[in-house]
Amino acid sequence: MAPQTKKVQKQTKKFVINASQPANDKIFDVSAFEKFLQDRIKVEGRTNNLGDNVQISQKGDGKIEIIAHNDLSGRYLKYLTKKFLKKQQLRDWLRVVSTSRGVYELKFYNVVNDADEEDDE
Repeated sequence: MAPQTKKVQKQTKKFVINASQPANDKIFDVSAFEKFLQDRIKVEGRTNNLGDNVQISQKGDGKIEIIAHNDLSGRYLKYLTKKFLKKQQLRDWLRVVSTSRGVYELKFYNVVNDADEEDDE
């Protein structure tokens, strides 16, 4: 018998980064974030090598959709999002939360006013 060859199917993964809440408050620039992702996502170990493997597009108000036809992990996208927040000095105010599989959302930290506690003393 002849050896059987396995055909490798291309995996297509779809990721959504929802930044509508901070974008509506005008503290987060979605188009700059999209440009950042296009410049920084590595394909085969090299940046600016997206080609047909990765498509990045802006959907609706503050949503960025990433469609990858290769091995791209959600953790890598979360890492790049945190890196962009740090660069924009928004890391103290926003966090990246996975709401469901392949969907990440930028949320504000819950800031509790300490003024109420000071009044009790």
